[in-house]
Amino acid sequence: MSEEQHPARPVLPRRERPLTQEEVLRRNSVERMKLEKHPFDVIHDIPRFIEIPYEEIPEEDILRMQWYGIYHDKPKVGDFMLRVKIPNGALTPDQLQTIGEISIQFGRNSGELTTRQDIQLHYIRLASMPAIFETFKKAGLWLAGGCGDNLRNITGCPVAGIDPEELFDVRPTIDECVRFFYGNREYGNLPRKHKHTIAACAYHCNAPEIHDIALVGTRQGGKDGYAIWVGGGLSAVPRIGKSLGVFIEPSEALEALRGLMDVWRNDLRYRMSRAKARFKFMIMDDGPEKTLERLQTQLGRTLTPLEENPRPKGRTEHMGIHAQKQPGFRYIGFPVFPGLMSGEQMIQVAAVVREFGKEFRITREQNFIITDVPDAKVETVVARIAAIGFPLKVNGIRGASIGCTGEPHCNFSVGDTKPKLVEIVEQLEARFGERVRDLHIYLDGCPHACGQHWVGDIGLQGTTRTEDTGKLQAYDIILRGGLGSEAAIGLPLLRRVPTAAVPAMMERLVGAWLEGRREGETIGQFFHRTEDAGLAAIAVWEIRERREREEREAA
Repeated sequence: MSEEQHPARPVLPRRERPLTQEEVLRRNSVERMKLEKHPFDVIHDIPRFIEIPYEEIPEEDILRMQWYGIYHDKPKVGDFMLRVKIPNGALTPDQLQTIGEISIQFGRNSGELTTRQDIQLHYIRLASMPAIFETFKKAGLWLAGGCGDNLRNITGCPVAGIDPEELFDVRPTIDECVRFFYGNREYGNLPRKHKHTIAACAYHCNAPEIHDIALVGTRQGGKDGYAIWVGGGLSAVPRIGKSLGVFIEPSEALEALRGLMDVWRNDLRYRMSRAKARFKFMIMDDGPEKTLERLQTQLGRTLTPLEENPRPKGRTEHMGIHAQKQPGFRYIGFPVFPGLMSGEQMIQVAAVVREFGKEFRITREQNFIITDVPDAKVETVVARIAAIGFPLKVNGIRGASIGCTGEPHCNFSVGDTKPKLVEIVEQLEARFGERVRDLHIYLDGCPHACGQHWVGDIGLQGTTRTEDTGKLQAYDIILRGGLGSEAAIGLPLLRRVPTAAVPAMMERLVGAWLEGRREGETIGQFFHRTEDAGLAAIAVWEIRERREREEREAA
């Protein structure tokens, strides 16, 4: 019989029955764990855990401790990482000194600045946690919600409130959200981790494109307010956020954020599987239009349409000396390469801030800013901070590049990160000098992308490579990624490059751009213009792999 005589029956969409909480609990062990005991309650068990052998602490409670920013250091033998949650990265000198003192007393003088404007300490033992918790509470420092299925640290522009180019001061919005969300038990049981950023930076320095929800400052109808971008994120399924197409005033910000989170956290689809629980999967499933419809239903009203999506005017890391909007004062951005800052350095920097400035602020690219320095004291501050170990006069690539925690602390990392970044940057500096000052090299040790490798000018992700002699440390090299006006998720075009070959390959790629670029052409534009085969030829990678394969086959 022909198909014309017996046409196929139309395929009808399958009607999905509603999911139930029982199904979620049956399939998702973490959801069961959170229901059996709220992770915030683990703080009451820590004194008991201190008294028993480390190996006897239930694995579920080790997981619950993440809700207070406590993660296993590598190897898992009783040392922990502690993440201090710092809203918009801003600390008083007294708070910075407190963190430094805790680092020296309990963390072997360790410390690192993170891409979420936090500070992380290492080598912390459980026995020290009660004293740390009490000290941080008195200092007004946050630990609750540092990790786990929470709203993580709310980030923003590190010069909010002092930058002459900002559209308006967003700090009241951030403060309101911090007061509501931080430590809130109801929002301490989200389907997965969740990330917000709020800024009115003219340069979008806070990377709104890669957040679950970003409030992006703009003006409409003579009013200050925000566009809402949703669904950004990195890790193993990277996405650039999309605009909801609405404008909200600052007074509506908390309500809108709660509404979006409520739609997501009450949708059981995103509690069935940890692998597809992030907010971005809801945006991928529903799209911005349906998400807006669900949000407006949740709020019970229609939001104002957005007339024009905000665009950045350029790119900056806020490094160097800049005039503030407050007459007679400057802010100074200091590179911290590669994001490491000891407890002793924290205390020393805090003393300088106390004497000459007002606040210590952490940037997304793991640097710091000292605010409110009188014009007459700028040179003194620059000299004092340089003597502590953070000179201002260095190649700009050092303030624009990122390396994740990686070895020796992170249990997920399969490669060196900060030491490898230093090696690469030093080689590029030696070869090209100031011509690479604007490059952003982002390097991660695993797919989690804490170092944002998908959106660097050149990104690197640690992996392994199998040779006849066994497994070797290697990196995927990601090209065509970017932020701002060139926001895009990069492609891992050069796979499993042995660690020893990476610096020379980076040199070839950068050198080809510098020699072959058109007038004003960025490295991202150069990589987009050059075909895959051309990039492989520059890197001498596909050719080399093919030759190695042919030699093995011939043998």
